[in-house]
Amino acid sequence: MMKIRLARAGAKKRPFYHVVATDSRSSRDGKFVERLGYYNPNARGGEQKLVIDAARVAYWQQNGAQVSERVAFLVKGVPAVAAA
Repeated sequence: MMKIRLARAGAKKRPFYHVVATDSRSSRDGKFVERLGYYNPNARGGEQKLVIDAARVAYWQQNGAQVSERVAFLVKGVPAVAAA
């Protein structure tokens, strides 16, 4: 089964997370199928706190991917992308 979840990166005490589509059996920071964005909880100044490709998240959900609780909470705050 596919999951959309956070993969931790960054230094000790300075977390940075990639939002990834991955097989549910792979480890948290292991291999992934596609990187869908990132979440920087320590963003300061002009840095962006959250960047997500909502269209790709919707694509993976339509193809059966389950979204983790935290990613679902983050995606809810992202404005919908207007169709061009």
